[in-house]
Amino acid sequence: MERDGLRAAARAEFARLLTPRRRDDPVTVLGAGADDLEPGHAFLAALAPGGWAVPTWPPDCGGRGASAEDAAVIGEELARCVQPDLYPFLVGLHVIGPTLVALATPEQRRRWLPAIAAGTEIWCQLFSEPGAGSDLANVSTRAERDGDGWRVAGQKVWSSRAAYATRGFLLARTDPGVAKHAGITAFGLDMTTAGVDVRPLRQMNGDAHFSEVFLDDAFIADADRIGDPGAGWMVARTALANERGALSAVGTGGAVSSSRLLALARAEGRAGDTVLVDRVIGAHVDAEVARLTRLRARARAEAGRTPGPEGSGSKLAGSATFRALVGAAFAVLGPPAVAGDGSAVDEWRTLFLTAPSVSIRGGTDEIQRNIVGERVLGLPPEPRVDTDRPWRDVPH
Repeated sequence: MERDGLRAAARAEFARLLTPRRRDDPVTVLGAGADDLEPGHAFLAALAPGGWAVPTWPPDCGGRGASAEDAAVIGEELARCVQPDLYPFLVGLHVIGPTLVALATPEQRRRWLPAIAAGTEIWCQLFSEPGAGSDLANVSTRAERDGDGWRVAGQKVWSSRAAYATRGFLLARTDPGVAKHAGITAFGLDMTTAGVDVRPLRQMNGDAHFSEVFLDDAFIADADRIGDPGAGWMVARTALANERGALSAVGTGGAVSSSRLLALARAEGRAGDTVLVDRVIGAHVDAEVARLTRLRARARAEAGRTPGPEGSGSKLAGSATFRALVGAAFAVLGPPAVAGDGSAVDEWRTLFLTAPSVSIRGGTDEIQRNIVGERVLGLPPEPRVDTDRPWRDVPH
């Protein structure tokens, strides 16, 4: 009954604050084709007083202190309402936020988390580099002690939403004399700091959501260090475990409804094409498998266990499902989908051009397969010859 009361309270509150969802509402996935931040700001601001957007976070961090089971009920009720694409806020809400809840100091949590929950601060990840992508522990961006802070120099790339982020979750090498995994430290970088230069990169779908970030003697106060010096790899692994499930989070545009694809097939009068119907149904089945995979990951969280390889399985299933759904939609629409005509066709065209990136962003499919192979199937790991050598002694 307590959970029934929570459901009733959440439904009543969302009816007051939000608009009911309709099945034909437009779909925007991972910010594709959109750069409007205001709907997300307004949505999160409306939910902030009740801690509804991040219910499992502690109350002093902007949440409700809810259990995973209660959060699932709240999520179900939120899904009944119109939600803007919260992809600009994804990293803060679902990757960095949970990491800060687990690992930040009480002062950092009070300073950063309520602003993330309310949408007043946007965070980006400053992880990948030209020479450290899949091998993230190979980061070469340097942070050197300078009084009560650190001086940072280096380059990051593929930093989503860095062009208008308030802060960056930065990994930097603070000790090149130890093995690569041991000499990294994590920071919360103020993106307005002198010496931070952000240069957006244009994607094939027309978006410029990824950026290069150049750091030239940028200063970070030691109060903005996350975890102990040299403990950045542990911090990063926590964030990466959260990231694998983040792309399928409610409200982040991480999935296209298979029912929407079925409705498109009916509207286009393609129900008599048995080959096409088979493809559409196959994509629908893939979507259900992906949904069940996410439920498995949720069950792990509800049992109080830390994110595990289920997140990698969910990421793989989600990217494959997305490609299957938009590919089937293109088959339904035929040649007009290629050129676009200013109507709903353009929506699917944008999603089609976005689909390849889903297998890369948030951790490549290849890395996720390695995780599943090693941690689930018990396969031998890839040969690694530099794990015990000091980073400065390894050719770069």
